[in-house]
Amino acid sequence: MDRSSEDTTGKQVEAPSSMKAYLSVDVHGSPIAQARHLAVSFLSTVRDTHDIPVTDSTVEIVQLIVSELVTNARKYAPGPALLELHVTGSTLRIELWDSNPLPPSVKAPDPGRIGQHGLEIVTALAQSITIEAMPPGKRIVATVVLAKA
Repeated sequence: MDRSSEDTTGKQVEAPSSMKAYLSVDVHGSPIAQARHLAVSFLSTVRDTHDIPVTDSTVEIVQLIVSELVTNARKYAPGPALLELHVTGSTLRIELWDSNPLPPSVKAPDPGRIGQHGLEIVTALAQSITIEAMPPGKRIVATVVLAKA
């Protein structure tokens, strides 16, 4: 993929090597809908402005991952959270910091269980997922490939 283009003076201009978007998740408003909207808007900008291929199915996957992470933060963390979307090259990092220091518990698959499938969904959709303590809470990072290199 050509990462540079000519500006109006004929000089080569490098495309940005990374792009970020943030959303503060608190108890006001509709943070899940806001997070999904941020994901769609951000990925549209990545695709349309920076010529990084992003399929509609990838946008839907990212929306679902964002929804699950924000839902869990709202449900289980006592304070605010921060969602960051960060594209480097053709990879998207979805990071969620929240104020609950306990890592989410991974339950055994159970199709009869109602609820508590969020981490299973994120793990199934993301290329990778990490969870690390970040006092006073934790950070969950899910990685999604936007385009095959």
